[in-house]
Order: sequence, then C-alpha cells, then structure tokens
Amino acid sequence: MRQLTTDYQAPEGVNGELTVMTTKVATLLRSAGVEDPGRMEAAESRPDPEVPARARRRTFTAQYKLDIVAEYDAAPDGQKGAVLRREGLYSSHIIEWRRSRDAGALAGLKAPRGRKPPDAQAEHIARLEAEKKRLEQELAKARFVVDVQAKLHALLETLSESEDTEPRSTP
Repeated sequence: MRQLTTDYQAPEGVNGELTVMTTKVATLLRSAGVEDPGRMEAAESRPDPEVPARARRRTFTAQYKLDIVAEYDAAPDGQKGAVLRREGLYSSHIIEWRRSRDAGALAGLKAPRGRKPPDAQAEHIARLEAEKKRLEQELAKARFVVDVQAKLHALLETLSESEDTEPRSTP
C-alpha cells in the first residue's frame, strides 16, 4: 500500500492567515499484469448488471418432442438423466410430451402453423357474391332513373295537352 500526500494552500482567511490543507490517499500496489477488476475501461464491452436480459420462453416443435420422448424411452435407466441434461430439459417436459403423444395431440401439431391457404372455390364464391351485390345496386339505380324518366314524360305530356286546349291570351 502506498500513500500520496498533497498539500494545498488556501487563500488568506479573514484575519490574513494562510491555511494549509493536507489530503492523504491510499492506493494499493498491484503485482505486474494484475488489473483492477472493478475498473471498467469500455462500457460497451460489459453488459449492465442492473438490467437483466429479457428471458425468452423456449418453444419446441412437435417433431422434436416426439424424437426426444422416443430417445428418452429407449435410453437405459442410467442414461435418461444424461439425455435430459444434454437437451436442457426437465422430467416434467417428458411426462407432458408423453401424455400429449398418447392423446394424439402431437400428431395434430405437425401441420404448419398460421393461416390456412385460401380456398380457391371460396374466393371465387365471395368474388361472385360481391359482383352480384354491385350489379343489384346498379340495377336499382337504373330502375329509379327509368321511373323518374317515365314520370317526367307523363308530366311533360300533361303540360303539352293543357297548353293545346287552353286559349292563348295575346297581350
């Protein structure tokens, strides 16, 4: 251990006195090649110990589960633990997967996940129904226009007949 002593002179006080301050700092002497493990030179090189990495749940495919259960069942009694340790699994995984296999649930998991591919016939039917709805709306508009035109024609005929029968006044 080594001590460093530093003297500081403060400006003159109220009475014109000179104040001297002494500080002592103790440092440890290290062997050659030994670094201070508490010193961080690059913050990017070490992860922050206060913020743990976000845990992520493991997922296993149906084929993997079936393979591991088969391997576990085929292993002799002394080697079953080695299979679990190698794969990072627990015996509860094997028990659950074996029950699922026996119930037939794992066979259903072999199908791909996600949306099912669209049925071509169902798409065609939906497209035809949408077109039918659009055409029915156009037909309703056309019928309305024809009805309005018929009423307008009748009104114009009535007006023209009334003009023919009325005598015109001359100013």
